Amino acid sequence: MSGRAGEEKLVSVPESLRRGLRLPVIGAPLFIISNPDLVIAQCKAGIIGAMPSLNARAPDRLEDWLERIVTELAAHDAAHPEAPAAPFAVNLIVHRSNPRLMEDLAICARFKVPLIITSLGANEEVNAAVKAWGGLVFHDVINQRFAHKAVEKGADGLILVAAGAGGHAGSQSPFALVTETRAWFDGPIALSGAIATGSGIAAAQAMGADFAYIGSAFIATQEARASAAYKQGIVDGQAADIVYSDYFTGVSGNYLRASILAQGLDPDALPASDPSAMDFAAATGAKAWKDIWGAGQGIGAVTDVLPAAALIARFATEYEDARRRLCAS
Repeated sequence: MSGRAGEEKLVSVPESLRRGLRLPVIGAPLFIISNPDLVIAQCKAGIIGAMPSLNARAPDRLEDWLERIVTELAAHDAAHPEAPAAPFAVNLIVHRSNPRLMEDLAICARFKVPLIITSLGANEEVNAAVKAWGGLVFHDVINQRFAHKAVEKGADGLILVAAGAGGHAGSQSPFALVTETRAWFDGPIALSGAIATGSGIAAAQAMGADFAYIGSAFIATQEARASAAYKQGIVDGQAADIVYSDYFTGVSGNYLRASILAQGLDPDALPASDPSAMDFAAATGAKAWKDIWGAGQGIGAVTDVLPAAALIARFATEYEDARRRLCAS
């Protein structure tokens, strides 16, 4: 991140994640939505782009996607040595319900993916495999219990998913979550939770995080694999339009109110989840993420559907403005 915004802040970030980084941002891997187009655009614009491995509906498709990402970013670097692309990341679901975990991990190993983001369970075997090829592992957590477990099992960094984050999210204040984590952990931290502006990125760093972890704002980009109606819902929505519920997947998450209403449900009277008995899709014909749209409380800052590069450029301007205001105060 030589000579670029926020470089002096990334003291705990390994050098492998600094190359080409123009803003201290990781684009959150968005289930169904993130794809090679979005990842490549994010990396070329100077943030870490990420996608879930399961967005590629079969392992051979994942291999094709990674081949394309690696090839296009290498071509970009050759053409623009003065401004190389940022690294990219792949999100792996390590829960036992994911039958593709080890196959997808092996594919990531062949491409030496720089950063693996793990979710729904820390896994020592996965962490060791990633480190063997020289990669790093960041694990997403919602509280201190999970954070300690992740580090004990070998995670290099933590993604703190605070209140207001899109999709599966925690309920703790980002101030509390970062403060308590920094009391014992000096490795890299990314903060997630309603960040959708450059000033929000600066605020995450001021609290003690190294990265802002931004997802919902990228749903409303031209490259994102989301429906036009979903993108417009992000543009039209505000924090009051976000509903926090465990009904749809058995895990608490944030969703757009309009998408819940569209399925004939009352967003203010959703029952508590019973994962052992509930089959929401069978009962209603709708599916979480596809029909019930995840989104975070920061969407009020999203006013247009833009190319990802234009959104990141806006973040950069706002970030520098915020830093100047702080330095002048």
